[in-house]
Amino acid sequence: MINLVVADDHEVVRTGYAALLETQPDFTVMGTATDGAAAVRLCGERSPDVALMDVRMPGMDGIEATRRLAGGPRVLILTTFDLDEYVYDALRAGASGFLLKDVTAERLFDAVRVVAAGEALLAPTVTRRLIGEFARQKPRPHPPELTGLTPRETEVLRLVAEGLSNTEIAARLVVTEETVKTHVSRMLGKLGLRDRTQAVVAAYESGLVVPRAL
Repeated sequence: MINLVVADDHEVVRTGYAALLETQPDFTVMGTATDGAAAVRLCGERSPDVALMDVRMPGMDGIEATRRLAGGPRVLILTTFDLDEYVYDALRAGASGFLLKDVTAERLFDAVRVVAAGEALLAPTVTRRLIGEFARQKPRPHPPELTGLTPRETEVLRLVAEGLSNTEIAARLVVTEETVKTHVSRMLGKLGLRDRTQAVVAAYESGLVVPRAL
């Protein structure tokens, strides 16, 4: 069973999502919140697996709420536009995925299950936006944590940041997919990261991967 919290300041959207999610036998909506502060409180009380979080809310927005939920539920960001100016900040704050509000019901269900399973969910348009944002920034020096990675773990991190799946990485490195999963798990653990999305951010921000012009 996947326990959920839905945060959105629009009542129709909030209740609509909750009702839709409740149609799935493996989903339980533990509560809804009208803003970020309420979402943080609710997650602290109910300990859901996934929080569906609107970006733009009065008071505490979805980005700050996501930042305060670090170490808690996985956060799936909901927004109206694929070029939302806050997407980059939300992912840096620790969001595990990004979803447009006009998504189909089946896509929504799949996204929740993917994020709940510990995977990252990042649409191609968002990936391109992130790379563009990194391209405008001056790369930071490699943080000390990267020095703790083995050469193979560093290579896996680089390939993850390039958007390759475990299957594609296994083919590139000529190893089994299970071996890749082990490397990814160890790499995330050493860097204190929750998922592949945060690994992508870390790889670009550290300068390990240099974005190409889009």
